[in-house]
Amino acid sequence: MPLARKTWKNYSHTCKKMSRNRLYLLIGSFITAGYGWLAYAWDKVHHDDFTPCIFKNVTGIACPSCGSTRSVLHTAKGNYREAFLTNPLGVIMGILMLILPVWILYDIIIKKDSFYKAFRKFESTLRIKWVAILLALLLILNWIWNIQKAL
Repeated sequence: MPLARKTWKNYSHTCKKMSRNRLYLLIGSFITAGYGWLAYAWDKVHHDDFTPCIFKNVTGIACPSCGSTRSVLHTAKGNYREAFLTNPLGVIMGILMLILPVWILYDIIIKKDSFYKAFRKFESTLRIKWVAILLALLLILNWIWNIQKAL
């Protein structure tokens, strides 16, 4: 009897689904940590020697998310062009850090699960091979751009 070949689709169906409450707790924890990090980094990002990136500190090469903290802070200060030029991922993170807490609180207060349903839909979209490849390529292009900018 031949062994079943493991594919991305087969593997993804073996993963346990995350419950609504666990997802909301996890996202809430990440957002809280993100706001804590921004409070810590608010004054430090203007110093040239400040880099929390372990990858960059070890290799000397910027990672795909290098500059995200500066980008989120530029977004918070309304410097959208500078935020995008620093790292587009930071703009996305900044927007998510504003929208997700409100959305999750709305769900909790109204006793709905609209964010959970949207997350599950997004998760299933990421399992589409061409979408995953496209996002991976965009991430690699962002990494190349970060290296070229010498972040």
